[in-house]
Amino acid sequence: MKENQQSVLVESAARFPPPKGVKLSYGTAGFRADASLLESTVFRVGILAALRSLKTGSVTGVMITASHNQVSDNGVKVADPSGGMLTQDWEPFADAIANAPDPSSLLQLIIEFAKKEDISFEGGRPAEVLLGRDTRPSGEALLDAAKQGISSIVGAIGTDMGVVTTPQLHWMVRARNRGMEASESSYFHQLSSSFRCLMDLKPEGIRKNVDDNTLVVDGADGVGGEKLDHFKKMLTGLCIEVRNRGDGMLNEGVGADYVQKEKVAPRGFGPADAGLRCASLDGDADRLVYFSVKLNENDKIELVDGDKILSLFALFIKEQLSILNEGESKKENDSYRAHLGVVQTAYANGASTDYLKEMGLEVVLTPTGVKYLHEKATEFDIGIYFEANGHGTILFSEAFRCRLESTHKTLLSTSEGSAKQKAASRLLAVSQLINQAVGDALSGLLLVEVILQYMGWSICRWNELYHDLPSRQLKVKVVDRTAVVTANAETVAVRPIGIQEAINAEIAKYTQGRCFIRPSGTEDVVRVYAEATTQDAADALASSVAELVDQYLGSGTT
Repeated sequence: MKENQQSVLVESAARFPPPKGVKLSYGTAGFRADASLLESTVFRVGILAALRSLKTGSVTGVMITASHNQVSDNGVKVADPSGGMLTQDWEPFADAIANAPDPSSLLQLIIEFAKKEDISFEGGRPAEVLLGRDTRPSGEALLDAAKQGISSIVGAIGTDMGVVTTPQLHWMVRARNRGMEASESSYFHQLSSSFRCLMDLKPEGIRKNVDDNTLVVDGADGVGGEKLDHFKKMLTGLCIEVRNRGDGMLNEGVGADYVQKEKVAPRGFGPADAGLRCASLDGDADRLVYFSVKLNENDKIELVDGDKILSLFALFIKEQLSILNEGESKKENDSYRAHLGVVQTAYANGASTDYLKEMGLEVVLTPTGVKYLHEKATEFDIGIYFEANGHGTILFSEAFRCRLESTHKTLLSTSEGSAKQKAASRLLAVSQLINQAVGDALSGLLLVEVILQYMGWSICRWNELYHDLPSRQLKVKVVDRTAVVTANAETVAVRPIGIQEAINAEIAKYTQGRCFIRPSGTEDVVRVYAEATTQDAADALASSVAELVDQYLGSGTT
């Protein structure tokens, strides 16, 4: 690194001293904290994003958001060239530079890391980073800090994409690196055109009901509500009413996180909405849940969570693949037979996992966290993943998509209008509609809506696919959470010795009992999850296992 570059970094860093006594850690959500503590961190993430761009020779992204957190918080995360999350290999470096105490320490870390990663500062393609932020008042100042971080790498370019949803920013990064136009208008055009294609491919004779075309959406008073209110004008065959679109307090009594955890209607919804199909986005529109308001039960709802969204998507895709393969010998259709996989964590309700397996789908579990789900889904031709909180998407491998396009081209020339040709068209349209970079509430919502119309299902019929087992989650304070070591996607505790056998003995007392423990990633607590056929049984199982955790390694507080 030349002296000029070193001096620019040191001078820039001096303008953004880190707050005293604050240590931050980069996780699935990037860095998050009270917005007043983040200027230095966001500046340094700007540097990281520019370095990542130099390393890969591609465009990267920086998104400033705290998703479903309260409005006084904010956060920052990096979008990798694929449009996905920052590679896990770089997370320790993110932690190190965020917590470097002074400019000289920061410079030394960057020099050492650049040498290790063989990052050249001269002669190659200049770094380029796309920036986005949500609607939080603190976003503008933090965006400026990120820009200054990017420009402290000589020659680096930071392009402000404006106020966008998190999935839009990730989509734009992916699009730019694929040679496509990266703009909000191109994002909306791709979603609306693929939605229209799928609507045109609905089977004839599906029962239509005027009410079934109306969807009421809680926008969490965030960026998603604002974008959807604009985007809905581009959609035909679907009537959308958006509430909480920015006229109230962000994430306060609204949003997918609130609805899914509290199981009550968000602000602005009530008994008058009974019978309507409703959906809720989270603050930055990367989570989606559906619900219907119960009649004469105050704010109580029937929740349709991420597990049910996953089930709907999996059934639809499985059906299209079956149509495509119908009547073909194994040898004939091997060229485009898809390996379809469903990816969940141990937190997925057991009833959903059982249902998916009964439908003949391959289900695999990963440790908790979107990064693990996404990575596993890439191993399939078509991989579908969702968490119960409504975060998830569908991934199509490049190899399968190429085979599908070739098959579709052949079918168009030999049997246009046939069931097989239409199935291939639907699958191609789904691959365009769904955001393959990250979970996206807007694209997910459109896919849910078109599948419900394809099936001729109401939200009630959808919700009847299976009935969730009652569950309970507890936290147990411990002296050292690292004393718990898990295996088999966190479903088995291998340390402390003997605790799993004790848990198994408790599980055996309950019909359809299931329970696991896992250490928190951020605090010294162990999390307990339990299921059984009744709420009382789930509560009792969770309590007894929490007591076991306390006996083995607790601090006496559950």
